[in-house]
Amino acid sequence: MPNNTLITGGARSGKSRFAEELTLSLGPSLCYLATAQPLDGEMDDRIHRHRLRRGTAWETLEEPLMIPQTLARIDGIYSAILLDCVTLWLSNLLLSCDENDPGCEERVLSHVHRLATTLRGMSTPVILVTNEVGQGIVPENRLARLYRDIAGQANQILAASCDSVYVAISGIPLKLK
Repeated sequence: MPNNTLITGGARSGKSRFAEELTLSLGPSLCYLATAQPLDGEMDDRIHRHRLRRGTAWETLEEPLMIPQTLARIDGIYSAILLDCVTLWLSNLLLSCDENDPGCEERVLSHVHRLATTLRGMSTPVILVTNEVGQGIVPENRLARLYRDIAGQANQILAASCDSVYVAISGIPLKLK
């Protein structure tokens, strides 16, 4: 049974760097499962900098939506898989449905439950990176509040399904579970 790990924290808290270090310690055959999409120049630059920082030890797979299916397909191929990041995946899912549809939240969370189920059946360890987005002020618009609520629920679901959970604060990872 693999040791699946969830790493959470705020923006620029050091969570991705810690996740990369943890994943590197699990073996030489590594997969970086990226959910970001280069929709503008700034995001394209961020993705490029992340790739340079990781170097050649990783095979990168880009998948913005079909995370549980992709994990199931690549299970057993790598020593470890790093999924970065859950909250970008959630925003991709949320933006693929109509925010005014009352079933939108339920549909997005059904994908999260599917991911949790997939994680429990994996033979390859998976390290997931996510963001804590609900620790600030209440967002002023409906979409942002919906996103915050979905992210909080998703983090709880995934933390419950993982063997280890860390929070990164100011570059320092703290083990919660």
